[in-house]
Order: sequence, then structure tokens, then C-alpha cells
Amino acid sequence: MGQSMVRHLLAAGHVVRVHTRTRDRATALLDLGATWADDPRTAADGSDIAISIVGYPRDVEEVHLGSKGTLQAARPPRHLIDMTTSSPALAVRIAAIAETRGVAALDAPVSGGDIGARNATLSIMVGGDRDAFDAVRPVLATLGKTIVRQGEAGAGQHTKMVNQILIAGTMMGVSEGLLYARKAGLDPATVVASVGVGAAGSWTVENLVPRILRGDFQPGFFIEHFVKDLGIALDAAAEMGLDLPAVALAKRLYEAAIADGYGRSGTQALFRSLAERAGERVEVQG
Repeated sequence: MGQSMVRHLLAAGHVVRVHTRTRDRATALLDLGATWADDPRTAADGSDIAISIVGYPRDVEEVHLGSKGTLQAARPPRHLIDMTTSSPALAVRIAAIAETRGVAALDAPVSGGDIGARNATLSIMVGGDRDAFDAVRPVLATLGKTIVRQGEAGAGQHTKMVNQILIAGTMMGVSEGLLYARKAGLDPATVVASVGVGAAGSWTVENLVPRILRGDFQPGFFIEHFVKDLGIALDAAAEMGLDLPAVALAKRLYEAAIADGYGRSGTQALFRSLAERAGERVEVQG
């Protein structure tokens, strides 16, 4: 997703410095005009905006609060935008620390996956200061289509947790529905043609079910990252005194998919895990 985002920023005429753990992964972006930075601190130094999208909350903490993090820059950026799906509590902490350096930090996780990143149609959920949001909105508009400020620091991450909770339930239903169709001797593609246009329709049905039906379990979003997100949602819910049994079940099912070897597959591989555990043979593309 980060590759696509940087391409859009470059195409919009922005001067971009990039840092990744593995420089080779940035080669195509450097060829397009981005410049390399050896660490997040260097990437952020003197920039108007520092944007991150990494894997886990621990990565977010290192990128921004670590010894070579963005907030250690000699000339800190005016705005910091973390687009990782991360902990709401960490977003609040980063915003508070950033404020002491004169930096406005926004948490801005996204939804839409690899397709949304490529097409610049991401939904961007933002938490943080309103003036800062207004200032960076034109940049966010080069990356996404739906851009909504949800509230103060942490609100973007809480909104993304709602998104992941909804996805978890939908993907469980999709996987079990397709498995039921197969067991009943139906053609799943024909079934989806009927049910996908009614109340059962969703982004998941429209975009991921076709991948499942052709045996494409390549990642738009890794299962192992989704399990991370569900863990964040459960932790945040527990802090609020809220029980989410369906999310807990989804996390267990996805952890079983990781045990089956599908942690680096897309979230649609939940179907593959459930089907194989039910003794069903699954055709895999390629």
C-alpha cells in the first residue's frame, strides 16, 4: 500500500523522501523521483508532513518515538500522520509527545486495501486537531476518496477498529456461506449472482468473493496483520468494559488459519482454512 501511496504523492508533484527497512523495496520509487533517507528521523527532518504506514504498533512507536524516530529530527515536521492500523492509546500518546515538539500528530488509518491504495480511493479515518486536519487534507485527498475527521487523537484508530469488527463478521459469513453452498451441491458463483445484489451484498462479496472463487488467496491485506487488528480491538473493548464475543471468535478462526500456514495470505484465505478443515478440496490459482 505504501508503494502506491508514494506514487500518488509523486504524481501530484510533492517532493518525497522515503525510508523502508529494506532499501531494495523502494527502488521503483527512487526511480520515479523519490529520495532515500537512512532512517525516519532523516526522512522527517525539515519536512512539512511525515507519513508512516507500517505493520504493528511497536513499529509505529519505533518510527516516531524511537531514537531515530521522526520526533527526534533536528527540524521536526509540522505535521505527523500515521496511517497504520494501530492502538488508539498509542495514537493519543504520540499526539501528546508530538505537541511538546510543536508537531501536530494525526492518526489516519485507512480502509480499501491494495485496490484502494492503487486507485487512490481509500477511506481515511482521522483523529486529531481540526486545524491540522484541514491543513493536511489536500495531501490526504491524493491518497483517498473518503476523508473524515472522527474526533480528537485516537478517534481515527477507534473508527478503524469498528471497520475491522465489521469486516471480521462479514468474512466469517462469506466463508461459511460459500462452504454451505458447496456442500449443498450448488454452484457458488451462481449463488453469489443471486444473493450478492440483495441484503447480503457488501464490498467483501463484490471484491473478495471473486478471488475466492478463482482460488486467488494472494494478500491485499495479510491475515497476520488482521489478527493484530482484532487483538487491538479486543484490548480497547476490554478497557471500555465491553465484551465482543464475535470478534473473539473471528480472532480464533484467523489464528487457526495462521496455524494452517496462511498468515501471509489475504484475509479471504479464511475460506480456504475452514474448507480444508471440513475436508473440502480447494483449487488454488497458480
